[in-house]
Amino acid sequence: MDAQKVDMFIMNNGKFFESYQLPQIRERLMNADDSKWSMIQMTQFKDPTISLIISIIAGSLGIDRFMIGDTGLGIGKLLTCGGFGIWAIVDWFLIMGATKEKNIDKLQQVL
Repeated sequence: MDAQKVDMFIMNNGKFFESYQLPQIRERLMNADDSKWSMIQMTQFKDPTISLIISIIAGSLGIDRFMIGDTGLGIGKLLTCGGFGIWAIVDWFLIMGATKEKNIDKLQQVL
């Protein structure tokens, strides 16, 4: 794939991934076919900041985990009222990383 396209993708979508993963993402995109470019461009990633805001507002209901696709954890948080509040507070620190991991998994599926 063209280096200019790859750099533009990383500039526009870098906030959706961990910073240490960006060189690996760049390398994988450079080795990818040009035919996958349209699929990569159309892929929607979850915003970690929005996940954090939702976690702070409604984390005890598990909505943050449902939003990123962790249905089992979302049901667990919903049934235990966020682990009696403790799990909800711990997720304030973990939800952004979990969102970025889900985003990298989604990108790997496209590639």
